[in-house]
Amino acid sequence: MSFPLLTATAALPAVGAIATAAVPAARRGAAKWLALLVSLATLALAVTVLVRFDPDGDRYQLTESRSWIADFGVRYELGVDGIGVALIALTALLIPFIILAGWHDADPLETKSSRWRPTQGFFALILAVEAMVIISFEATDVFLFYIFFEAMLIPMYFLIGGFGDRAHAGSDEKASAQRSYAAVKFLLYNLVGGLIMLAAVIGLYVVAGNFSLQEIAEARANGTLDMATSTERWLFLGFFFAFAVKAPLWPLHTWLPNAMGEATAPVAVLITAVVDKVGTFAMLRFCLGLFPEASKWATPVIVVLALISIVYGALLAVGQRDIKRLVAYASISHFGFIILGIFAMTSQGQSGATLYMVNHGISTAALMLVAGFLISRRGSRLIADYGGVQKVAPVLAGTFLIGGLATLSLPGLAPFVSEFLVLVGAFARYPVAGIIATFGIVLAALYTLVLYQRTMTGPVKPEVSSMPDLRVRELVVVAPLIALLIGLGVYPKPLTELVNPAVEHTMSDVQQKDPKPDVEAAK
Repeated sequence: MSFPLLTATAALPAVGAIATAAVPAARRGAAKWLALLVSLATLALAVTVLVRFDPDGDRYQLTESRSWIADFGVRYELGVDGIGVALIALTALLIPFIILAGWHDADPLETKSSRWRPTQGFFALILAVEAMVIISFEATDVFLFYIFFEAMLIPMYFLIGGFGDRAHAGSDEKASAQRSYAAVKFLLYNLVGGLIMLAAVIGLYVVAGNFSLQEIAEARANGTLDMATSTERWLFLGFFFAFAVKAPLWPLHTWLPNAMGEATAPVAVLITAVVDKVGTFAMLRFCLGLFPEASKWATPVIVVLALISIVYGALLAVGQRDIKRLVAYASISHFGFIILGIFAMTSQGQSGATLYMVNHGISTAALMLVAGFLISRRGSRLIADYGGVQKVAPVLAGTFLIGGLATLSLPGLAPFVSEFLVLVGAFARYPVAGIIATFGIVLAALYTLVLYQRTMTGPVKPEVSSMPDLRVRELVVVAPLIALLIGLGVYPKPLTELVNPAVEHTMSDVQQKDPKPDVEAAK
C-alpha cells in the first residue's frame, strides 16, 4: 500500500499538538519551537501533495479508503481535487506565520501566578485547528467531514476565550467578560448550524444508504439514487445553513466581529483566513456536489444574501472605530463576493471564488498581522489613538498599506484577479447583481484608504512618537505574504491551472454551462 500522504498531512499537526501540550511548564520556549517545526514539516507535506497532484488527472487523487463504522456505512475516505489542494496549501502556509506572529501572545503576564502556563496550550490549540481544517479539505465521506467540521469549534473556543487581545490590559475583568461573550457566541452560532447539518447528514444517509461523496455522485449519475425534489431541497438547506454560519453569510455573520475583535491578531487570522474557508469550500464540494437541483433552486435567494453581505459588510467597515472590527466587517464583505461567485453558476465565477478564498487568506493575514504588530506597540485597537505612524515606523506603514491595497483589490495584487473573475461570472448570468457587487469595491477603497490616512498619516501623536519599526521576526512573517500578494497578482496562472479542472467538474455536477455573450445586445 502506498504511503498515506493525506493522512500524514493531517496527522502530523495533530501529533504535534499533543507533543506541544506535553512540554514541561519551564520549557515554554521549547514548546514554541516545537510547534513552529511541526508547522514547517506540515507545510513540506502540503507542498508534496501539491506537487503530486495532477490537475489534468482524476477528479479526486491521492485517495485513501478504509472501513471505519461498517454498521452505519461510514468510511475513512480521503481525496483531494484542485480546490482542496489549493486550500490545504493555504492552510499549511499560513500556520507558521500565525505561530511566529503570536510568538509572545501567550507568554505569562507579570500579574499572573508563576504556575499559570498558557503558552504550551496556545500553540497546541493552533496545531489542533490546523489538523482538523486540513482533514476537512480532504474528507470525501460526509460523516467524516462532519466530525471535524464540528470538532474544530472546541480548540477555536479556547483560543478566543482563553487568549485575548492584550490591548485590553488595563481592564482585566472587563476584557475577560468580553472574551467569554465572544467565545460563547462563536460556539453557539456554529453549534446550532452544526446540529441542523447533523439532521441533514442523517437524512442523506436514510436516502442514499451511505456517506460516500463519490458513491452518491455515481448513483445520481446512473439514476439509481431516488431522491425526491422536496427531500433534496430540505437536505440542501440543512447543509447550507451550517456552511453559511461558518462562512459567514448575512444574517448569520454577527459572531465574527466579536470573535476577531477579542482574539489576538494571529487567532483572528486563523478564524477568517483558515477556519471560515471550510464553509465556502463545503458549499462547492457538498452543496453543489450532492444537491445540484436544490442548489439551482436556492440560487436567487443566495445571490441576494451575498449582495447584502458585500454592501452591508463594507458599509459597517466604513463606520468602524476599531481596527480589528473593521477588518472583520471587510471580511464579511469579501465572503459575500466568494459566495456570489460560487452561486453565479459560471466557470469564471467559481474559479474566481476559489482564487478569492486563497487570495483573501493571504491578504487578510498580511493586513491583520501588521495591524496586530501595530496594536501591540500602542496598546489600543482604536483608530483615533493613532496618527503619523509612517514617519516613525515607515516599514510597518508600508506593509500595512500594501495589505490594505490588497484588501481593496488593487490591480497588480492577487485579490484583483479573483474579484475580477467573480464580477465577470456574475455579470454573465446576473447583470444587476454584478452592478450592485461593484459598489462594494468603491466602499472597500473608502474604508481602506480612510483607515490608512487616520492611522499612518498626519501629525505624529505623542503616544506613537517612540514606536519601533518592524523587527526581524515580524519582517519574516510579513515579507513572504507581501511577496505572494505581488507574485500571484502579476502571474496567477499556476493557481488558475490548478483549480479550473475542479471547477469544470462542479459545473458538470449542477449541469450548468456558461451563458453565451449576447453579441446583438452589445452592438
